Amino acid sequence: MKTPRILLIIGGGIAAYKSLELIRVLGRAGVGSRCILTRAGHHFVTPMSIAALSGEKVYDDLFSLTDEAEMGHIELSRSADLVVVCPATADLMAKAAHGLADDLASTTLMATDKPVLMAPAMNVRMWLHPATQANLATLRERGVTVLDPDEGEMACGEFGPGRLPEPERIAKAVLEALKA
Repeated sequence: MKTPRILLIIGGGIAAYKSLELIRVLGRAGVGSRCILTRAGHHFVTPMSIAALSGEKVYDDLFSLTDEAEMGHIELSRSADLVVVCPATADLMAKAAHGLADDLASTTLMATDKPVLMAPAMNVRMWLHPATQANLATLRERGVTVLDPDEGEMACGEFGPGRLPEPERIAKAVLEALKA
């Protein structure tokens, strides 16, 4: 039996550290993870930490001569059973909703023919902003599964919806999506 695999796109935000635990939880459940780390994500987690937990090379450069010689963004977009964006920042969601492809993460999202699951995390005001809500509606309309964020205290000190769901909740959604 084939091991289920996800392509995990790790966006930039304080919640990115939870993506490391997600890799661990999914690994215990028998799900392999390949990862793309965004430029902003580099500010919160390191490729070394991700590689140590996933056991895989971490991808982060659209213009890598070695990876792109083989059309890496195409291969990455099709190498997994499911693409997971965690944390899905307002920026990543907007790029996906509007078809922008200016880095490895957004280009891979445009090139995938696999189901996509997004776990948003952002400040409450960003989450409630009309532009984010319109992008969210567009993504859902196009078949992207978007988990509702948790509500609670945020790193910025504000309170409300926008917290990244706990890794166990995201893992449960990933496992359900892989069964579909």
